Amino acid sequence: MKNIIWFFFAVFMGMGVAVSQEKKDGPELKWELNRYDYGTVYLDDLPETKLDIKFTNEGNEPLVLSHVRACCGTRVNSWTREPIMPGEEGSIKVEFRLAPRAHRISRTVTVTSNADPATSIFRIVGEVVER
Repeated sequence: MKNIIWFFFAVFMGMGVAVSQEKKDGPELKWELNRYDYGTVYLDDLPETKLDIKFTNEGNEPLVLSHVRACCGTRVNSWTREPIMPGEEGSIKVEFRLAPRAHRISRTVTVTSNADPATSIFRIVGEVVER
């Protein structure tokens, strides 16, 4: 009897692993880079802070971005508004100003879409220091 219980336990565990490894249907937002890192930036040489954030729909249905917002004075200039077909690329254009003082750069761009999960966050990091 004990062997039968262990057998069914093993079968159910195997089925759970097999189901969890199947590719999900629907759109999937995949960033080209996980984050943008400015690294160390010097006060006397502040870079241009306009970014074109690229992403791809790695799912099997069209990806639609419903809302894109940014934090901390970061402005979202534009984003791909038409549906992004599977395998195609979209972009989000943002810009912000770096304060002329020593500080950490920590910005986020939050995207709401029809993908699962519905919210995806892109991070912009770095540090401004004196030379």
